[in-house]
Amino acid sequence: MPQLGVEVLTMKVLLVWLGIVVVVVSSKASEAVEHRYVNASDLNLLEAHEAGRAAYTLMVGLTLIQTAAAQGAVCLDGSLPGYHLHRGYGSGANSWIVNLEGGGWCNDVRTCIYRKKTRRGSSAFMEKEIPFTGILSNKAEQNPDFFNWNRVKIRYCDGASFAGDGEHKAARLQFRGQRIWMAAMEDLMSKGMRFARQALLSGCSAGGLATIIHCDEFRGLFPRSTKVKCLSDAGLFLDATDVSGGHTLRDFFSGVVGLQGVQKNLPRTCTNHLDPTSCFFPQNLIAGIRTPLFILNTAYDSWQIQSSLAPTTADPGGNWHDCRKNYYRCSGSQIQFLQGFRNEMLNSMKGFSRSNQNGMFINSCFAHCQSERQDTWFADNSPVIREKAIALAVGDWFFNRAVVKDIDCAYPCDNTCHNLIFR
Repeated sequence: MPQLGVEVLTMKVLLVWLGIVVVVVSSKASEAVEHRYVNASDLNLLEAHEAGRAAYTLMVGLTLIQTAAAQGAVCLDGSLPGYHLHRGYGSGANSWIVNLEGGGWCNDVRTCIYRKKTRRGSSAFMEKEIPFTGILSNKAEQNPDFFNWNRVKIRYCDGASFAGDGEHKAARLQFRGQRIWMAAMEDLMSKGMRFARQALLSGCSAGGLATIIHCDEFRGLFPRSTKVKCLSDAGLFLDATDVSGGHTLRDFFSGVVGLQGVQKNLPRTCTNHLDPTSCFFPQNLIAGIRTPLFILNTAYDSWQIQSSLAPTTADPGGNWHDCRKNYYRCSGSQIQFLQGFRNEMLNSMKGFSRSNQNGMFINSCFAHCQSERQDTWFADNSPVIREKAIALAVGDWFFNRAVVKDIDCAYPCDNTCHNLIFR
């Protein structure tokens, strides 16, 4: 296919520049397609819009929120926050998708100082335009239910899933995620979102966690007559035991919550009975959310395997080195450990799944973030459960066409996955 050849060539140029490769492997494809990502030491190792772009992809410009500084709603370095907005039309003119960008977190002064000198901590380093693909695409054949909606991506430049509120004067760090969230909502409401007939809050990874945290707040912006729902993609981070018997992610989240003043912005339904760090874990939030919520997640989340379950700090002997990068190289006992993680994920959703208003799509893939990448959202060889692609499952749930509670069989049964392999 000539078009694929051009795209792969473009990606190879990018890969030479970055010097790092991740391969996406589809069981249905005859060849691997290369994609880029940033250094694995950065928690943003798998963000969705990094996955490459075709020459014809819609590129959308950055808008800085000029009123934000007066509200103290600034990025880590004190710069203005921003978003990318592509207007809807026709039947979607009064419908809105607000997508919260992901990109990891910073849990101490050192990592936050590093972060503020990147696009994850300063609008000075943000791309002036970004591609809108997957759930943000403007093409009906790529995004059948939401292509003509108003589509917004809010840039992530705080480091606590849009939930912190504090500062570190000595290090000149501003932890203002909650204020950025509020300033962005206020600005979008002034640009017509207050007239929305239907609205969907979404996000992937750290943005998926932010979607869960802010879901009910988002619902509260609109009159009761507006249909409002939320979609969390790859945001179901578990308070899981790592391969050394420790709790790597809990320790990390504890630093994020404590440093950035997150506690006061977490849902009271959780903090009334659990500690703040526990309430930064979605498994302790999802059952208490009143707004309809859809959980899209892989049962073998690549980010959680690499950074929570089997990070190098918990694997000093390097026993998980190969498995962490390539699931084909996992031993039988390692696969058994990962099956236990899948079971823990499914158990964490039991209460959530009892509500008919909620939806879920848990596929047995080694991946992370599937709604913003075209190949996993809606394409000829997209991942499916019972022959239904993710885009169609989400659309059926949002428009009440069907109850969607799709749980895949355990690995290795799914041959439609776009699994990630690192090298």
